Amino acid sequence: MVVDRTSDTSAVLAAAIDLTRLCGCPERILALSESDLDTAARLRDYFRLPGDRFGDIRHFRDKLRMAEKVAASGIALPAFADAPDKTAILEFAARHGWPIVVKPRLGAGSRGFVKLGSEADLNSLESPATEPRLVQTFCPDPVGHIDGLWTGCRLGAWRASRYLAPPAEYLSGRPKASVEIDDMSLLAAVGKFAHNLFNALSSKPLIFHLEFFIGRHDDRTPRVRFLEIGARVGGTEIPAVWQEVHNRDLFAVATDLQLGRPAQLASLDDEAIGGWLVVPIQVSRPCTVVTAELDLPAGAGPYAQVMPSPGAEIPAGSRDEHVGPRFRFSGPSSAVVAEKIRRTVAALRLEYTPRDQLTFAGYRT
Repeated sequence: MVVDRTSDTSAVLAAAIDLTRLCGCPERILALSESDLDTAARLRDYFRLPGDRFGDIRHFRDKLRMAEKVAASGIALPAFADAPDKTAILEFAARHGWPIVVKPRLGAGSRGFVKLGSEADLNSLESPATEPRLVQTFCPDPVGHIDGLWTGCRLGAWRASRYLAPPAEYLSGRPKASVEIDDMSLLAAVGKFAHNLFNALSSKPLIFHLEFFIGRHDDRTPRVRFLEIGARVGGTEIPAVWQEVHNRDLFAVATDLQLGRPAQLASLDDEAIGGWLVVPIQVSRPCTVVTAELDLPAGAGPYAQVMPSPGAEIPAGSRDEHVGPRFRFSGPSSAVVAEKIRRTVAALRLEYTPRDQLTFAGYRT
């Protein structure tokens, strides 16, 4: 059976009930996308199935509950509050100062992220709000992410990476790129931070995508602060890099966990550094691809790429990571991989035709 949106819990439940009349009650429910976790949990509640129930995942999905649980554990994170309306946002800014950020409590990725520098910027917010929102103080530190397995009592295999630009800037047209970290002092700080965080959040095994702020204390030692966490495989090119560079299948482990099988993810003992790049489409959609070219010497850029074909039609509502250029990289160090990404951005040439208007999108490091 087909539903319009798997995030529509009522429609999915109705379809599932119809299926039980044909096939019997399900034994397990599998959901690998963050946008499907709530629906899957609600179905498990309804059918009384094993696996994560809604109460189990609430603090991994609702950013306010998430922040409250993290703060209660004593782990550092930016100041935050519920943001039901502009009055609440103004009161928060009066206490903590500008700039601030506002984002959906149930959002995924950077969807709905808005940075506000003053009271005048409140006009850019949707009013009244169509979904619950969270307000936080703006943190200028670089952002990183950790991906891997929490066994329920310790970190299993994991990798930490840093974004080359703030992820939210992807929404304004900048490429999004990430490079795995090889700085041992930073990795030690990140590993300790993640272990303490998961001790507070989960006594059950899970695959995770954890984002954090990377700063420095006055003595220049690493300072790690919490940003967000998802109890699921990281998006964009993360699972492909894990599969191709590190020979580990994150989706297979996530599937095993949800099906009640033992989770096996061997520790990463290779020294290869991976990275990835996703380039947004900077024109309105629907549009047509006119040019998609990358001119780089062999070995100077990605080991794998997905480029749109000239003449291809990009439909309205499509997500960039499914139709725009995507690249994956590897090398002996973070610096080498970061340089390959910069060369790729500089050498990439894209042209699109949105409806009847020709637009050129060029990228510079």
